[in-house]
Amino acid sequence: MNDYRAQIEASGRSFVYDDEDENSDEYAHFYFIGKYEGRDVVYDAVIYTLRLQHESELYEIAEHRAAKHFPQYKKISYEEDENGNLAALDPLEEEIGLFMAEVIMELEEDEAVKVKEHVDVDANVEFGVSLDAGLHVEVISPKVIDKFIREFNDDTLKLDATLYTFQTQEAD
Repeated sequence: MNDYRAQIEASGRSFVYDDEDENSDEYAHFYFIGKYEGRDVVYDAVIYTLRLQHESELYEIAEHRAAKHFPQYKKISYEEDENGNLAALDPLEEEIGLFMAEVIMELEEDEAVKVKEHVDVDANVEFGVSLDAGLHVEVISPKVIDKFIREFNDDTLKLDATLYTFQTQEAD
């Protein structure tokens, strides 16, 4: 715990990122110090946008339906050729990919998947206390993380109970 406390103080923030995870604008894995059942603990936390959670849930449903629809289903593994370009999928992988895309579009159109802000805490883990949070923000920035930690530790965190659904955004 003292190691994390020192790292956090040295960072000038209220947290330190997990360097082994790929953080992005919509996802962050980090550690912070807080209270759990009256004692100081290290929280092993992940925070992500509701948009990312929504996309993940859509993908899981599509993958599940593909596994039921295709007896020979296997996860699609994208591989690069010698030039670093994505290698072509085999015909079955392509068919599975198209099927999954159709399922996702149908679920989006029907607004079948809805997500809301949440915080899940689990002390039954190998290290520290696990914290998993979905927030209705555009990006997970250091400012968003600092605010979350402050409000979580002060017990002033207010979660939005509104159910949200999102549409896939086309890449430009």
